[in-house]
This record gives sequence, structure tokens and C-alpha cells, in this order.
Amino acid sequence: MVVSAPTDYNWAKEVKEFEDTRAGVKGLVDSGATKIPKFFVHPPEKLHDQPVSVGAMPELPEIDFTGAERGGMRRREVVEQIGRAAREWGFFRMVNHGVPVSTLDAMLAATKRFHEQPTEVKKELYSGDATQKVRFTSSGPTRCTDVACWRDLLTCVHTDDTLDPQLIPQVCRNEVQEYVKYMIKLRETMSELLSEALGLRSDYLSSIECLKNESLAMLYYPACPEPNLTMGNAKHSDITFLTVLLQDYIIGGLQILHQNQWVDVPPIHGTLIANIGDLMQMITNDKFKSVEHRVVAQLIGPRLSVACFFSPNSKRMAKPFGVIKELLSDNESPIYREFLCHEYFAFYKNNYGLVTSALPHFKL
Repeated sequence: MVVSAPTDYNWAKEVKEFEDTRAGVKGLVDSGATKIPKFFVHPPEKLHDQPVSVGAMPELPEIDFTGAERGGMRRREVVEQIGRAAREWGFFRMVNHGVPVSTLDAMLAATKRFHEQPTEVKKELYSGDATQKVRFTSSGPTRCTDVACWRDLLTCVHTDDTLDPQLIPQVCRNEVQEYVKYMIKLRETMSELLSEALGLRSDYLSSIECLKNESLAMLYYPACPEPNLTMGNAKHSDITFLTVLLQDYIIGGLQILHQNQWVDVPPIHGTLIANIGDLMQMITNDKFKSVEHRVVAQLIGPRLSVACFFSPNSKRMAKPFGVIKELLSDNESPIYREFLCHEYFAFYKNNYGLVTSALPHFKL
């Protein structure tokens, strides 16, 4: 369903006034707002499109990475668990993943520190230009068919594993650099384990360079005065290959769509969440699933999270991807045509909110 622009107010004027403050959603909260702007209001059918799981909820798979190193005693067991979770859930929780708890805590604290600076400090980074390597933004809509979400974010894009440290705000610079260092290590481990879970040689995903860029999103979800009318993040699937998410340990809100029900993913201190992205589903011919998820808005806050999105390096981005031929049998044909990542990203951006998923557009 396409959302029509309300006729009883000036949509463009209200969005422009919000963007011109360069203060984000937190700026609305700081101003004492008790009502949310209308462009944040989601249609009821979007908010309640699927039932929320109640009673004995299914539990997200939890995978202990202890002994998963090369030659480790639990390597085969962990590979099997990852394969099952990637096929059945598209999500799994990771424990003993190799990132120190102190690093996780420091990253969340740095996220909070950045977003709780005075607007005058942050607004110099506020930009809608997605080509900027480091930018502060909110989710103000660009079309009258878009609906905003109740969140702010600082994005730091590491192209080919590098980003000029001077571009990162000093208030969080050391923590971002340290965290990304561990994300790169974890990426290499995940690349091997996912390859083996597909029945491929351990260096396969690394050899096709699909996980070589890191885009770090440091998210801040302020308390919302009308949480029943909006979302912290609307229903979506991630468009990259793989995401690693660090959740706030106090305030939950993440829900994933499993068996046509929304399932809560409660935060657990010291853990990370991994989820398969659309591009991974495409190259695995639907063997691994990219699953829709969302973040509910809440009266309490702020909720903090840090998402690390993995995509190909700049050289590989210019080359087409397709279904991995080694995964096809005599009786199985490719589901998806070859594609360029930029083509996929552009289609998703241009049709955001108009289609449930971009995947069908690329099917043969």
C-alpha cells in the first residue's frame, strides 16, 4: 500500500523545519515535544501488519564461538549451528565471539556521548549526502510517500577497511577505531564459518570479496511521547551481505519476523547479533535467508545500538555478483539474475516504502 501525503497540513514545510534544525529526533525531545510530527506517524496497518508472538516465544538461536577457530574442537558443531540458523532464522546471537566486553561497553558509551552533545556541536556533521564518509543524520523523509522513524544516527563508512581518523568526531574516535578493528577480525571468522556452512571451502566468501567494506551506524533512539504511532525503525531487511549488531543491554526493542510473527530479541550483555542480508540470500540461491526486522518506539529511552554492515570493497563493487555455481545441483537453477551491488542499492533506495522487498525484482 502506498501512503498518501496528509492533506490537512503542509508536509514539505514541516519536514523542512525539522531538517533545518539539524538537531535530529533528540532535538524534538529536548524541545519538550509531547506530540510527534505527522510525518513520523505510521499507518496502523503498517504498525500491526503481523501479530507479536506471545506466550512461549521461540528463542533466537544462540551460538557459542568457543572452539570455532581453525582446528578447534567445536568447529564442525559451530558451522552446523550457523548453517541451521542462517537457513531457518536469518539471525543468531553470538557469545564468546572474540570482542572484549570492555570494547562493546565503550562503543555504546561513545555512541551515547556523541548523540548527547549539544546540537551546536553535532550539527556541523548533519547531512543528507550519502556519499560523505562520516555524517550525522536522522530519518527525515525525502518524499511524501515516506514516513520517518524515531531515531538519529552517526554513520562512519570504512572503504576497503580504511577511514581517515580525523573525519571521526573526537568524542568517539578512539572507540570507533578499536571497535572496527575487532569487527574486521570477526568478519574474517564469520566469512570462513559461513562458507563452510554452505559446504564451500573456508576461504570462498573471502575470495569473492563480498564482506570487505564496513559501514558503522551508531544509533540513538530517544524516548518517544507517542510510541504507539511510530517506529524506531520500520520493517525492513538489510540490503548488504551481513550485519553484526551490538544492542543496548538495558532497553530492548528489536523484533524479527519469524514464522509470520514478530519475535522480541531481548538484549543480553556481552553478546552480538548477526543477520543475513539480501545480497547473501541472492548469491546463496535462497539457502540463507534475509529476514525482515524492526525496532519498536518506546516511552523510555534512549535505546542505543551499533550496526556494522558488510559489503564488497570498492573494486569488487564494480563487478557483477550472481548465484554461487557450486551451490547449484543438476535439478536446481539460479533464482536470481546477475547484478551489480550499486544497481541493487539504487533500486532499493528508489523504491523504499513502495515495495516490501527488492529481492523479487532481481529474480529470473
